[in-house]
Amino acid sequence: MRIFQYILLSFLVVCAISVSFSKKLLNSILIFMSYSLVMSIIWICLESPDLAITEAAVGAGITSVLFFVTLKKIHAIEENNQAGEKESMIEQRRR
Repeated sequence: MRIFQYILLSFLVVCAISVSFSKKLLNSILIFMSYSLVMSIIWICLESPDLAITEAAVGAGITSVLFFVTLKKIHAIEENNQAGEKESMIEQRRR
């Protein structure tokens, strides 16, 4: 069980560091979601199921949904898709 906890803690540190180095906002949100899920598993290992449920619901659930909605509202998600479509259209015209 100790080895599992050390693996979870190391994954938690990797998630925390990788969020700060991530260039894309969508990737940062997904890493943040995984961070919250790992944290809820750690709370279960520490025998605190109430904190685990709260972390999973608020951290991975509600907060991530709010981040996704915010990215959609500021058109950060659509801009990436439209830029990819424009590049593919330009390549098709060149052919």
